[in-house]
Amino acid sequence: MQFALPPRKNLNAPLYGHSSRLSLQRRKQLKAVAILGFTLLVIYFLLSQLFHSSTGTPAAPAGTSSLVIVSVLDRVRWSSDYIQKITKNREDYAMRHGYTNFFANLSDYESTLDNAPRSWAVVPAVRHAMAAHPHSKQFFYLDAHALIMNPSKSLESHLLEKDRLDSLMLKDVPVVPPDSIIKTFSHLKPKDVDLILTTDNEDLSSGSFIIRQGEFAHTFLDIWFDPLYRSYNFAKAEAHALDHIVQWHPTILARLALVPQRTINAYSKDSAGAGINGNYKDGDLVIRFFGCDTDTKRSCEKEMDPYWRLWTKRNE
Repeated sequence: MQFALPPRKNLNAPLYGHSSRLSLQRRKQLKAVAILGFTLLVIYFLLSQLFHSSTGTPAAPAGTSSLVIVSVLDRVRWSSDYIQKITKNREDYAMRHGYTNFFANLSDYESTLDNAPRSWAVVPAVRHAMAAHPHSKQFFYLDAHALIMNPSKSLESHLLEKDRLDSLMLKDVPVVPPDSIIKTFSHLKPKDVDLILTTDNEDLSSGSFIIRQGEFAHTFLDIWFDPLYRSYNFAKAEAHALDHIVQWHPTILARLALVPQRTINAYSKDSAGAGINGNYKDGDLVIRFFGCDTDTKRSCEKEMDPYWRLWTKRNE
């Protein structure tokens, strides 16, 4: 006789129920982790956009000046009064327009010049300024033997704005006056300009120029400071080296704009060699006492003094 067996007790039922609860808990945990991960990813993306420009390069920190004025001071040979006048003049101009000054010391570069003339210090000084201000866009090198006489003019409105630069660019003219067979490009657009120079009646000027931060600037300055050029004994040192480089390196010429001399490089009446209409006139941005430091019959401090007093009077 067979007896009906009682239903078997499901010994695993509690275990399966517990497993279901664990699975549900794991799913909730995974969901929470996913939400947290997504949130962190969004935060990272937003921060990366905040601190990086659209080109992928680090964005400039708040308060970064768009333009840096570079001056090389000889604190060993010049009087403290003369240096104070130069720095005060530059500081006033920078403060008016939100620029930054970079006052380089000539003595910092003398060991790198390899006995070349001290005027070569312009090149490592500009590189030094770019390294110290990596987020600034433009660098205005101005020889220390010069004064900014019209501080109301910003460099943007005076020269750098697209339409203004386009109106000033000298196209299809000899790069080195008066009759170089190499001429500036006739089709060059302001957006393609990385280097802005002037000429006097004989040469490109190394004493007042504007260069834009970037790969071109670093390459150009490296070429200019090549030991071969410094040891070549050019009659006018870095100025003649500049003449040579620009004429025989079309990749550099292709990024160069020449502008009229008085735009950023007007010569004083005692400075020989000004180009046509290149001597200072009232209202010009800059007066430069070109050659005052190499002519034994001249004194930079004495030549600057009347213009310093005029500048001071205008700024009282």
